[in-house]
Amino acid sequence: MWTIFKFVVKIRNQILNMKQENFFTWKIGGEAGQGQQIAGLILGKTCLSNNLFSFIYSEYPSRLRGGLVTNQVCISDKPVNSISRKIDFLFVLSQFALEQSKNDLADNALVFYDSDRVKIDKIFKKVKFIPLPLRDLAKQNNINAFMLNSLILGISNVLFGFNIKLLEKSIKEVLKENNKSENLIKDNIRAAEIGYRYGCEKLKLKTFLKNKLDFEKNKRIILTGNEAIVRGAVLSNCGFYSAYPMTPASSILHILAKQAKRNKMAVNHSEDEIAAVNMAIGASWAGKRAMTGTSGGGIALMSEGINLAAMSETPLVIIDAQRPGPATGMATWTEQGDLQYLAKIGYGDFPKVILAPSDPEEAFYFTFLAFNLADIYQSPVFILTDKYVSESYKIISDFDLGKNRINRGKLLTEKQLLKIKDYKRYSFTKDGISPRSFPGQKKGIFLANGNEHNEYGFSIDGFSGEMRKKQMEKRHLKFKNIFKDLPKPKLFGAKKASLTLIGWGSVKGPVLEALGNLNKKVNYIHIPAFPLDVKTLSKLLKDVQRSVFIENNYKGQMADLVQEALGIKFKERLNKYDGRQFFPEEIIEEIRNKF
Repeated sequence: MWTIFKFVVKIRNQILNMKQENFFTWKIGGEAGQGQQIAGLILGKTCLSNNLFSFIYSEYPSRLRGGLVTNQVCISDKPVNSISRKIDFLFVLSQFALEQSKNDLADNALVFYDSDRVKIDKIFKKVKFIPLPLRDLAKQNNINAFMLNSLILGISNVLFGFNIKLLEKSIKEVLKENNKSENLIKDNIRAAEIGYRYGCEKLKLKTFLKNKLDFEKNKRIILTGNEAIVRGAVLSNCGFYSAYPMTPASSILHILAKQAKRNKMAVNHSEDEIAAVNMAIGASWAGKRAMTGTSGGGIALMSEGINLAAMSETPLVIIDAQRPGPATGMATWTEQGDLQYLAKIGYGDFPKVILAPSDPEEAFYFTFLAFNLADIYQSPVFILTDKYVSESYKIISDFDLGKNRINRGKLLTEKQLLKIKDYKRYSFTKDGISPRSFPGQKKGIFLANGNEHNEYGFSIDGFSGEMRKKQMEKRHLKFKNIFKDLPKPKLFGAKKASLTLIGWGSVKGPVLEALGNLNKKVNYIHIPAFPLDVKTLSKLLKDVQRSVFIENNYKGQMADLVQEALGIKFKERLNKYDGRQFFPEEIIEEIRNKF
């Protein structure tokens, strides 16, 4: 019995310390204002310059000042889809930062700590603690105390064997993007150089990333899901964006506002979410492609406006960057809690589309697709992300712009309108989609409001029951052929497996990382969109022996929707709802222990 127990413990430790060759996790933690987030981004960009891959994620509290802020960077010579729980190199600038991370240290981890602020009371086996007299080092070299993060970057540069010039290039690039002065940029570069020399000469650190592979030349970029959405919107020729700032969607507003003049886009910081959605509807009705963005609480306020877009058949793209609810919930953490709300949002019946990107790459392509779908089907289209997708940086291949074609659907030109004797905006057609005109076009006059209407847009009441019935059927008929345009559910891993994981959105990254450390008896079905493609899903599920739905919410919201659509039960579920995304290690551990 004891032998079996030791064997189980050994296997568990191997899982928790899972490691692929040339894969390392770097983490920095301290109080807000010490530059952890910028440090992580600079390190990630330096990886990009060194033909490596990285995935970056930051955790921070919902408060104006103070509190623990961390930034975690996973680095590899192969694509990285998620952050790992186990930390190889930890830099702590406060006692609380050490307390929060000490249980996640990998075997043989190096812990660098600010010796003025952190006390080591307990020595961990197989972990090396290295004191850093950061303030003395800064004082001796006439460095501002706000630049301790740059000293740390210089030390980190030794660990990964990066060319110091490439680090300096990344510092300059990131600080310039954050509107820092030339003098401040130079001072930070000097701080990094001092840290680099200290790491080489005083600490005599060894380099851990020794094998530099001969990479295939492929242009890569590093960006967040929100930045990818911005690029997708700009490429889609979005002409109007309105939003009230709400984490984690806020950076979309900030970036678009900064680029508004260059992109010839009207960007409005509205007084609230109600105004934001109605402004976007007005801009779309007037002929511009329009988008608005918020999180769950803002979507609740936008609900009436979304209904107006549906009834008036006005194209609209809406971003819901999820965070834990209900109410204010945990404003700066992550969860997949809004799916069922969006799937069934609004009073009365009307069709809607939800696209759920799993990473920055999908965020870009799904945003472009969302604008096309909104125009083609003259309907609200949701882009459903979460904090993990919205704010994580990931190195990916640059976007293929050649495969994107703008499709504005059934838009009428003035020449076409002049040939129509009696234009009816809401005319009945075989596919349910009526040709659309814009204000100011001759012979394109119609009425748009929130009331049920006839073909011209004039309001009707209960005495026109047959017209009401026909208009309802027309709005739903539009979606009869929607599945040819939606991204399809996809199988990852072996075609046949004894266990199949099923998920959507941001769980994809951690699951794919976990699959690489599981045997071929486990595979994964990813669902990227709603309404559910029942035909494709049924085909994928046909040969499944045993399934586990994995979701970042309490109920298992997608599992319930699939059950409802397919009429089958998913009894086994793996749910996480503590404000954090899944880690690959915990997926592996859960599967091996429970399934």
